[in-house]
Amino acid sequence: MKLSVVIPVFNEAENVLPLLQEIQSALASATAYEIIFVDDGSDDATPAILQDALSKIPALRVIRHAHSCGQSRALHNGISAAKYPWIATLDGDGQNDPADIMHLCAVFTQLSQIDPQVWMIAGWRKHRHDSAWRKISSKVANFVRGNLLGDNTPDTGCGLKLVLRDQFLMLPYFDHMHRFLPALILRAGGRVHSEPVNHRPRINGHSKYGTLDRLAAGIIDLMGVLWLKKRSRQVLAMEVRSE
Repeated sequence: MKLSVVIPVFNEAENVLPLLQEIQSALASATAYEIIFVDDGSDDATPAILQDALSKIPALRVIRHAHSCGQSRALHNGISAAKYPWIATLDGDGQNDPADIMHLCAVFTQLSQIDPQVWMIAGWRKHRHDSAWRKISSKVANFVRGNLLGDNTPDTGCGLKLVLRDQFLMLPYFDHMHRFLPALILRAGGRVHSEPVNHRPRINGHSKYGTLDRLAAGIIDLMGVLWLKKRSRQVLAMEVRSE
């Protein structure tokens, strides 16, 4: 299996090296792989640490934004730059477990033999190690989003996902699109499978997201995705050949 791992990071100096080492260990059985860190304009030691690691780890690639553009843009730029057809995404805070990557690959391989329209395996943090407030707010957000969009995905906020590169790049891009990937994939004719994954407490650094700013942006984005869904239609079309 040839795999590109894309990790967006912003001010994660204490986490990038441990995460990089874990990813390397987890992908030991992969046929070929690359690890792409997208530094979203960090102003701590993250750029220097990644620059130093480049000369030591051949599989590592680093993309740096001149200023912070957000997680969706970082993911999109990393996936656009990837050279392999399968993409695994991880958050840069160390809470996703890289050991789950190959399991998601095995699940994807098995399911795609039955249903070639499976485009993504979404990680599902059934046992989250977050604050009570964050777990409650995420549960409410997932409930509202799921009922309005019908994406049948219990945890769209999990950063650990496996997705087909070309199909991802066909999706409409907008800021915060990463929160709505299952709905966008279903709208485009693909299917999504949710798979339980490990979730770990954050050891270093702090979360870059606040509840209120996520709520305000989420409502606007939700209405936009709902509009996209209402205005889309899947049509079976085929070219007619002469007899």
